[in-house]
Amino acid sequence: MADYDPHSLESKWQAYWKEHRTFSVGDLSISSSGLNPNTPKAYILDMFPYPSGAGLHIGHPVGYTGSDILARFRRHQGYTVLHPMGYDSFGLPSEQHAIATGQHPEELTTLNCDRFTKQLQNLGFSYDWDRAIKTSDASYYKWTQWIFLKLYDSWFDHSENRARPIAE
Repeated sequence: MADYDPHSLESKWQAYWKEHRTFSVGDLSISSSGLNPNTPKAYILDMFPYPSGAGLHIGHPVGYTGSDILARFRRHQGYTVLHPMGYDSFGLPSEQHAIATGQHPEELTTLNCDRFTKQLQNLGFSYDWDRAIKTSDASYYKWTQWIFLKLYDSWFDHSENRARPIAE
């Protein structure tokens, strides 16, 4: 038996997974994807890392290993598994890190998200990279702002057990 060469073996399979989009689930709506409605589905979400500094620390892969095991287990059980990744990249920590390094927050965040993505992909986790998000992207945070405004402009009517516009 040949010697085990983890670098070449890992590189081979990671390239295969990327080329074939092995862990991408595509469109999950039954009508447009051709998914079998009887196929069980699982949504496995990790805590998004905050992309600052030089990259991942040991706590990231420790936490992500368990959820990756569960995602792979569910796939082997026949589930369609949505296992996305994203980056908690918005707000004061990003600004403070930019001030400390003298770089623009947007440039620094983009650079760090790219670094984290490469490191996570090198670890071989089974994320659906087609669904990766950054909370600092306008296409993401416009919805958090939208829902905040809806909540801000509403009051809860206990007699009707629902939210109603402040204007009422």
